Amino acid sequence: MSTEPGQFLAGKRIIVSGGSFAGLSFILALDKLWNPSLERPEIVMYERDDRDNSIVKDPYMLNVNGFSQDGGLVAIQDLGLLDEVCKHGTLNSGDIRVWSDSWKWLSSINPTAYGNLPAATVRITRENLKRILVQTAEKTNTTLHWGSACTSAERLPDGKIRVIISNGTTQDCDLLVAADGAGSNMRACFRPNDMKTEYAGATQIGGISRLPGLLPKPIDKDYVLQMSSGEGVCCIYNPFEKDTIAWAVSTIGPERQAKTNFNSEEFEALKKEALSTASMFQEPFKTVVEATLPSTAFIRPAKEKYAFRHEDASLKGVIFIGDANHILSPYEFVGANLALKDGWDLAEQICRNSSMDAAVASYDRFSIARFDPVFKFSHERIGFGHATGKKWLFYKYGMAAQRKLKQVH
Repeated sequence: MSTEPGQFLAGKRIIVSGGSFAGLSFILALDKLWNPSLERPEIVMYERDDRDNSIVKDPYMLNVNGFSQDGGLVAIQDLGLLDEVCKHGTLNSGDIRVWSDSWKWLSSINPTAYGNLPAATVRITRENLKRILVQTAEKTNTTLHWGSACTSAERLPDGKIRVIISNGTTQDCDLLVAADGAGSNMRACFRPNDMKTEYAGATQIGGISRLPGLLPKPIDKDYVLQMSSGEGVCCIYNPFEKDTIAWAVSTIGPERQAKTNFNSEEFEALKKEALSTASMFQEPFKTVVEATLPSTAFIRPAKEKYAFRHEDASLKGVIFIGDANHILSPYEFVGANLALKDGWDLAEQICRNSSMDAAVASYDRFSIARFDPVFKFSHERIGFGHATGKKWLFYKYGMAAQRKLKQVH
């Protein structure tokens, strides 16, 4: 039997469950990396949403990071899509700036671009990035089924995976790539005891606001964290376009029920709660809250789930990528970055290794090593943003020392 890398999937059938960033990245990467001397595998994708809704359903801005080898921008470059993404996005420094409740500059993180990337971050709407990936995938030989979900799956006696589709049909495959998100149907089938997410201790309320004219400084360009002076309240600002910004007031406390789709009374109550909770925050905070678009309002508890390895024999022939494998709290805006890298890494390890077991083991090493530090840092960020008492004083004086160092250099 040949041990040529990738040979174990030559002429085989791969089903990709889910058509978001992780699934599409895998499809495009395998198409790009596959050894042309080998028979190509048949790749079939099933996505619950129809094509157009899958592109436009979330109105958020993404920061595709390029300040380390684990950034999503590295995957975009490897996929050959960097120019197209930059054309529809904005090159950004990737700075994270921390301000006091009275808008005194406290600290900042100033990453630099990795390798030959054009910027530390490219800011692009989720819609534009998704459209680029979909249109590129449509140029491959992959069969894309929109409006059809993989609802369940099982392993057959011969080792193949049988997938049940939402239209009532079944499809068999040699490899199932589960990229069907945080509530993964495939995880419910193969890891039924691993469906629970953990509450990280903080809850955000917020939405997206559109202001007349340009966004005011200092929230007009960079990711911003505004902190109270020891009261344990923070607000995250993420500007979209010249007049649009996402905001989220965050507090520590018991877990609240996630919610969107507010009626008019609930929406007004949410804004009132935000203004009362963060009453110490000076303008433009109130202006931003009052300009919230009702359809974008949310209550969002910070939920998370640690990444898992594919060591269990019950997972043979099934690989989980993106949010189907791991979930980060909203305090780390890197979910799309992890998904893009997961898709690329899985395809690359398939094409580099001479067996599926070796490819999966290599993929796990990359994926876990990438996820672990950002998972830990999300907890540090929650502790930092909601600091009170002595912890707040520790951070306050630490940031003052950092400012002095920056002024010296």
